[in-house]
Amino acid sequence: MKFCAVICEYNPFHNGHKYQFEQIRKLSGCDKILCLMSGNFTQRGEIAVLHKNIRARHAVECGADVVLELPAAFAVAPAEIFASGAVHILSAIPEVSALAFGCESGTEEEFLNAAKATLSEDKQFKAALKENMKDGTSYVKARTQTVLSLNTDIDEALLTAPNNILGVEYCRAILSSGAKIKPLPIPRVGGGYADVALFKNFSSATALREALKSPDKKTLKLLKSNLPANVLRDLANYREPPYRQAALAALLLRGPEEVMKCPDCSEGLENRLRSMVKSNPSYDAALGKVVSKRYTLSRLKRILLQNFLGLDRKAVRDFLEAPLYCKVLAVTRKPEVLAALNRGNYPVIMRKSDAGSLKKDALACFETDVRANDLYDILTGTHTNEYESVIV
Repeated sequence: MKFCAVICEYNPFHNGHKYQFEQIRKLSGCDKILCLMSGNFTQRGEIAVLHKNIRARHAVECGADVVLELPAAFAVAPAEIFASGAVHILSAIPEVSALAFGCESGTEEEFLNAAKATLSEDKQFKAALKENMKDGTSYVKARTQTVLSLNTDIDEALLTAPNNILGVEYCRAILSSGAKIKPLPIPRVGGGYADVALFKNFSSATALREALKSPDKKTLKLLKSNLPANVLRDLANYREPPYRQAALAALLLRGPEEVMKCPDCSEGLENRLRSMVKSNPSYDAALGKVVSKRYTLSRLKRILLQNFLGLDRKAVRDFLEAPLYCKVLAVTRKPEVLAALNRGNYPVIMRKSDAGSLKKDALACFETDVRANDLYDILTGTHTNEYESVIV
């Protein structure tokens, strides 16, 4: 049996995701779909619109065979760690033979070539990279500039379009780890990654989340045409949790020496952020004072979230090198799916007793997931079982 994996957030699950499942069935040559999904907090530095078990159930009800949790330490990290952490887990499951991802453009060969170019270690590449970082440009942007200046045959869109950037990072992680996983880029349909406009059938998750905050009659109609019925039902009473206020409070509660340990924090950003929060107690206003070409809004939001969850840069790097676990969020009743997971190199967690075997870094990583779930419950006024897997 072969799994085609998808690294995802499903925040919320929408028609574009169903379309991706259909394309995977047609193109991957795999028997089953395995989703590795972010938990209750996401890579943009935001709280998810629904609990991870509900979002995982949506995916299985709409065609996936199993949904595993991408540990919080990786799920709220910059793209390189997000991708490396995901591939670190997927490569421990022998039956995972392909990785599908949405893209704006590009073929498998083009993505792999672009990824290889970013992994160059020759003197010319290093010198150009150093030069491009002199004016304070971030590493990732400087790396992109370097690759494009030295490789005129690489399409710029592969390294600059939002979904393509993640696709290249997935391929980098596959190549770096030596994983025997075949990339499967699938062109997106409908709204773009950051498009806030609602379309008739295929709007972006960004647009759908914005629409949920203040739905009118027209918006509700468009939500209905974009979301599967099971998702729409569970979002009917959506209320945005007070995460933003909690994140600002957490930033002031921790000293700058703690904030500076966050994976995305550097160059004194901890002091700048704390100062702006003190003088601008509004989440948007405070971040708006710090956003620049050098410091993107997503990065700043991640720092606040990483601090809120108590993430430490060194610990996250250690998790990338350690044997971890496969935490099942939702799974079909097909016994062969769990059997395949149990043949992998990491323990499968479906109940509290399963976590008893975790040691050292794996235990520390899992404890971060538990903490993230507890914080989500407080913010949403719910009580959920961290150790419960949904069987559909």
